[in-house]
Amino acid sequence: MAGQNASVLHQNVRQEIIRRVNAGEYAAGQVLPSAAALAEEFGVSAITVKRALRDLQPAGVLRSVPGLGTFVREQRRFIRDLDYSLTSHADALRLGLNPSISLKSLTQEKIVDPAFEVLQAPAGLMLCVRKVISADGVPVMYDTSYLPRSIDDAIIDEFADKFVGDALREHGTEFTTTKLLIDAAPASEHAQDTFSIPNGYPMLRRLYRLSTTDKAFSVFGLAESPFDRLACTVELAAT
Repeated sequence: MAGQNASVLHQNVRQEIIRRVNAGEYAAGQVLPSAAALAEEFGVSAITVKRALRDLQPAGVLRSVPGLGTFVREQRRFIRDLDYSLTSHADALRLGLNPSISLKSLTQEKIVDPAFEVLQAPAGLMLCVRKVISADGVPVMYDTSYLPRSIDDAIIDEFADKFVGDALREHGTEFTTTKLLIDAAPASEHAQDTFSIPNGYPMLRRLYRLSTTDKAFSVFGLAESPFDRLACTVELAAT
């Protein structure tokens, strides 16, 4: 690649790595050769290689693990209904998923994301439940739910291994409507750690409000998924 300018060299290296991933020469989960080894192979500087590797992380092709190297990301994508609220184990099974839950934290926090304004979220402290939801053993969503602090401790204990909606329903809560706001945004710090993705990685976000028969009791939440890990479908009646 001698004699070409830095921009062209960088583009060539990036395209060749993508080609190798698509052709299976670099398999999912495989660690790539070091930047020094790739630089020698391509006849470019290590800086050019590192730039190409860095660019392919937010593109969903590679992921970097500090101290271990750069790996090919698994390209598996899950499809779900747009209105799937991630509150029911039965709904997950209906969609062909084998879900599992990992509770990350239980805290008291305010909802500070301005995107929740359209859902008319309360301004005071709420019970904040953070979970990682996996499907078939693959992390799919980082879910943050906000509930009234008045919720019974017996119900809170069940959040460790149950969907929020399942636990509430078993204690008599009746949900009436689901309001969703779908947007795209960079990954939160929690999501970056969960999915081993860099700062600025694009995420599909689903902000939700689950209303109940008790007008004073609603569940608010935010589910984050890497853009290459999840897609949604919607079916609309003809008009």
